[in-house]
Amino acid sequence: MFRVQVIVKVLLKIVLPAVLMIAGSIAVVMMLAGQRPPPQEREASVTAMLVDVVIAQPSDGFFVVQSQGSVQPRTQTSLAAEVSGRIVRLNDSFTAGGFFRAGETLAEIDPSDYEAALLQAEADLAAARSRLADEQARSEQARRDWQRLHGSDREPGELVLRLPQVAGAQASVQAAEAGVLRARRNLERTRISLPFDGMVRSRQIDLGQFVSTGTPLGIVFAVDVAEIRLSLSDQELAFLDLPGPGVTGMEPGIPVTLSGSVAGRRGSWQARIVRTEGVVDENTRLVNAVAVVEDPYGLLGKRRELPLPMGTFVRADIQGRSSTGLIELPRSALRDNNTVFLANDQDELEVRSVELMRATAQRAYVRNALKEGDRVITTAIQAPIPGLPLRVRDTVDDPPQLRIAPAESGLANTGEAP
Repeated sequence: MFRVQVIVKVLLKIVLPAVLMIAGSIAVVMMLAGQRPPPQEREASVTAMLVDVVIAQPSDGFFVVQSQGSVQPRTQTSLAAEVSGRIVRLNDSFTAGGFFRAGETLAEIDPSDYEAALLQAEADLAAARSRLADEQARSEQARRDWQRLHGSDREPGELVLRLPQVAGAQASVQAAEAGVLRARRNLERTRISLPFDGMVRSRQIDLGQFVSTGTPLGIVFAVDVAEIRLSLSDQELAFLDLPGPGVTGMEPGIPVTLSGSVAGRRGSWQARIVRTEGVVDENTRLVNAVAVVEDPYGLLGKRRELPLPMGTFVRADIQGRSSTGLIELPRSALRDNNTVFLANDQDELEVRSVELMRATAQRAYVRNALKEGDRVITTAIQAPIPGLPLRVRDTVDDPPQLRIAPAESGLANTGEAP
């Protein structure tokens, strides 16, 4: 009992003051809180989203369809020996990469045997002509003898006039003339030449080598025109006015701009499409259009800053149909389900559906839903809620975003592909 009384006294002595102190502190805090003025109410503010825009502009150029291909010669020839013999002369230009003119002798086969054959054929022709003259003289003499004996009342027979012998002599002359032509042509064939200006792709013979008829000599190609086969899909064909099947040499042709790299330098060359191959590839389902480049090496008088060698891989920008009347936008401005985001006059977000006519990796062409001067948003918006407040970036500080530059648009405004 005594211990309980001691514990109670200790608790009253230690705990009671602490409880009273806490209670007093709470009372003071409550009194001060009751005397503080209420906070001022503020209206909730919505932060406007900063966006970039481009000004919608009507297109006034042409669609540009892109393709690619390799440059190939229009004319390529595999040379072969037409007569047998030993190679006695090779032109310095008859080497890989060598340029030659039309009619220039590239190689020569030993002509001595063929010169002798020509002399023999000419001698045979002279003998045949002599025999023909003799037979004709005999025939005339037989006619005179007949008329002297029988007068003109009776006609002599063919045997009397030796007409079979004359016909045989005439046939001998024709055979001899053919022999001369053959010998002369064989002699000409000892000199290897071509009827076009060209370049040597490869040579397969050397000086002193014996060749027989049909022996491959080399491969050459003409340098007047190069061709590029451009593969096009059915969707791309809808934007091009290509010549129909069977139509070749279309003038002036559809303009094409080729671009590629030669010897580490970027180059651009003008070409034109002159025909299509007229069939759909069964494996790729593509149609090939053929573009031509005149004087690709610049060896025939056309000035070129950079030649276009055969085998070069090039990208082609083909001028298509007119895009006049359509609105041209950057591809990034086109959203899902063919919609665009606009900043209206109140700087609020507007979502509008458009009719897409054509889209490439960089550009989109639409109609009907936009008009010139609309501000089309190019900034990505995660939650496109119509009416969302916007803050359009100051276009004065960023002039290139006001319009779509022609160089970016992929359109040709001058009648030629860019």
